[in-house]
Amino acid sequence: MSTQPDHYYTIDKPSFAEFKDRGSRFLAYAYPIASAEEFKSLLQQLKKEHPKAVHHCFAYRLGTGTDVFRSNDDGEPSGTAGKPILGQIDSKQLTDVAVIVVRYFGGTLLGVPGLINAYKTVTSMALQLVPVVQKAVLVEYRLQFDYTRQNEVMTILKQLNCVITRQAQELFCIVDVGVPQSRLEEFEYKVRDLHTVEYNKIA
Repeated sequence: MSTQPDHYYTIDKPSFAEFKDRGSRFLAYAYPIASAEEFKSLLQQLKKEHPKAVHHCFAYRLGTGTDVFRSNDDGEPSGTAGKPILGQIDSKQLTDVAVIVVRYFGGTLLGVPGLINAYKTVTSMALQLVPVVQKAVLVEYRLQFDYTRQNEVMTILKQLNCVITRQAQELFCIVDVGVPQSRLEEFEYKVRDLHTVEYNKIA
């Protein structure tokens, strides 16, 4: 049996928190993200919104059962920003989440412990303000079938809580679908039963 988890935890909407320490302002923006590209455009957007900020530090984690993550101190002393931000994402066992912390310097150096505390605190605050949601781990499949089978196929997809990501109407119906990991056997069994339906896993 696969050891891949059936579900994961993430946030489903952005949130914001602010923390102040000795004149410095730390603004944390937490986002649900689906890809590194999406994260990059959010970071660019925040840099445009806060051009006078001295640092735009961040961390994100993507995917389940994989170690896709990044953290960046953006000029702060090594290990004082990105790591504490990532630590908060991981302590809540979240994935598909990014947190960007924008810092305005207040004139007083906070030192390494002060910085770690500030980035950790503001990230924790931002993540506490937004509900954590549980989502099913999905396995991507492409189905191809004749129009006469459309109702049967759609009924099965609905029963198994599959997520349709793409639908194309050509000579045949082509549907890309995310199947919950926990219902894979059921899905394959039911689709196999509809003899004229072709289905392939999308790598």
